[in-house]
Amino acid sequence: MESATTTTVDFGPLRIAYDDRVLAPRPWTIEQSRWAAELAKHAPEGRLLELCCGAGQIGLATISAVRRRLVCVDSDPVACEYTRLNADVAGLGGLLEIRTGPFEAVLLPDELFAGIIADPPWVPRAEVGRYPDDPVKAIDGGPDGLEPTRACVRVAADHLMPGGFTVLQVGTREQVDRIGAELDERLRVGEVREFERGVLARLDRT
Repeated sequence: MESATTTTVDFGPLRIAYDDRVLAPRPWTIEQSRWAAELAKHAPEGRLLELCCGAGQIGLATISAVRRRLVCVDSDPVACEYTRLNADVAGLGGLLEIRTGPFEAVLLPDELFAGIIADPPWVPRAEVGRYPDDPVKAIDGGPDGLEPTRACVRVAADHLMPGGFTVLQVGTREQVDRIGAELDERLRVGEVREFERGVLARLDRT
């Protein structure tokens, strides 16, 4: 890993390392790990998939609770390096597979997963940099903040096994509603949980 100033923070039961090239772990998102772990206890046998994994904290906190195998995907090699480091430090490296690149390039057409955790960038382009003193760096999610989210939803439609679950992170309830209106017949929005800094939505296989 290139020389950079590494910061380490607590994230649920884990210590997570990252630097300013990677989105900082946001404390509220441990709720995504907790919900995914709860759902995984009742999901079919099989691997979990984390999309846009960043430093890996959400997926790793999930499998620390349920001990499932996890495939982490991110297009950023630095993020993937931190995911590997954080998994090894937590003693979870044996459960982890990391794939670096676009979803369509690193996932096989016939791969199915028991659960999908998706934490894509969701800040609309016009709002990136609006709050320069915010310690959490915003990443461009496209004109309406949902371009990466739509890519994650397409993966869920193609790669979620029957009886599996998807927990999707976005910024607002309005974004959930917009994504819900765009879903094809394979998925529907189930429960939605709203928090001060973001929103989680469960997507169910129809």
